[in-house]
This record gives sequence, structure tokens and C-alpha cells, in this order.
Amino acid sequence: MTTLNISLPDSMRAFIDEQIAQGGYSTASEYIRDLIRQAQKQAAQEKLDNMLLEGLASGEPIEVTDQWWQKKQERLNQLRRQQS
Repeated sequence: MTTLNISLPDSMRAFIDEQIAQGGYSTASEYIRDLIRQAQKQAAQEKLDNMLLEGLASGEPIEVTDQWWQKKQERLNQLRRQQS
């Protein structure tokens, strides 16, 4: 684990101390790590959302039926066999 020193205004430090006092966190580091994890999850969700939107806009729509999934699975299985 690495150490990062940051400077905060007194009001921000007071806010962090309030969060710790409310019992949600045991240290300021734990609080900051949780904020970073939340930001990472949000960034990952935004990336996924953008990829889905890009996929939707990428071409003509197709109807996905049971038969389509079966053919897709057969093609994937065939590719796996060829790679083995």
C-alpha cells in the first residue's frame, strides 16, 4: 500500500471527521478509500452505459430469438474447438 498526503480546507476535514463520528468509517483513510471505490464503480458503469449505447447505434437492429442464440452458441463452440 502506498501513502498519499493531501491538503484539505478545515471545512472538508471537519466533514470527514463527522462521517467518522457517525460510525460509518473508522479512519479518514477508510472514508477516502470508500469514496474512490464509489467513483471507480461509477466510472465503470458509465463506460458500460456508453458501450451499450454505442452498440445500439452501431448498425441495423436484429431480432434476437431462441434460434439466433442457438446459432450464436454453435458458432462460439466451433471457434473454441478450432482454437484448441
